[in-house]
Amino acid sequence: MRTILEISDLSHSYGDEIFTITDFSFSLKDGEITSIIGSSGIGKTTLLRIIAGLEEPSEGEVRINEKLVSSKNFILPPEKRNLGLVVEDRALFPHLSVKKNVMFGINYIEEKESLVREYLELFKVLDLEEKFPHEISAGQQQRVAFARALITNPDILLLDEPFAALDKKLKSELHIETKKIFKEKGLSVILVTHDEEEAEYFSDRIIEFQENKIIVR
Repeated sequence: MRTILEISDLSHSYGDEIFTITDFSFSLKDGEITSIIGSSGIGKTTLLRIIAGLEEPSEGEVRINEKLVSSKNFILPPEKRNLGLVVEDRALFPHLSVKKNVMFGINYIEEKESLVREYLELFKVLDLEEKFPHEISAGQQQRVAFARALITNPDILLLDEPFAALDKKLKSELHIETKKIFKEKGLSVILVTHDEEEAEYFSDRIIEFQENKIIVR
C-alpha cells in the first residue's frame, strides 16, 4: 500500500519550554485506520490539528501524498489539504438544514443532489434532510457530521473524539456502522480517543501518547 501521510521528526511546543510533541515520525498507509490514545493535554489533538493545518509545527515536516503541507516555515491552508474532520461537538451550521450541511463544500459538483441523497441514506438521515441541527438528536447530528466529512471524498479522515458525547448503546451502534463504511470505502483514518477499547476496535495501529514518549503499536 502507498503511504498517504508522512510525518518526519515533528516537534511542537507552546512557548519556549513546554513541548507537547518531540521528534515524532509516523507514516499512514492508504486505507489504514490509526488511533491516537493518551490522557488529556498530552498532545493528541495537537497532532491532529497539525495534520489538519490548524497548528504550525515547531520542527519537522508533514507530507500528504508526498506533498509538503506543513513545516516550520510553511503551512498549506486546511482547505487545500482535502481532509475530512469530525469533532466531538459536531460543528454543524445551525442555520443550515441537514441536507445543506451535508452539501456544504461540494457546490462545484454538478450532480450534487444525487450524491447528497446517497450520503444521507448511507448514514440513515435521509428522512431528516429538511430538519435543522437543533431539531435532531445528538446521535443524528453526529451521523450528519460524518456524512458531511465523507461526501468530499477526503484523502484522510480526521476524527477528534467523535463518539465521546454519546451514550453507550448509541456509541456501539455507530462504531459498527462507521467502521463498516470506512473499510468499504477504503478510507485512511486517524482517530483521537480516550477510550482504549474504541481504539482497539477500530484500529490497524495505535499511537499511544505517554508523558515522556510516544509509542506506535
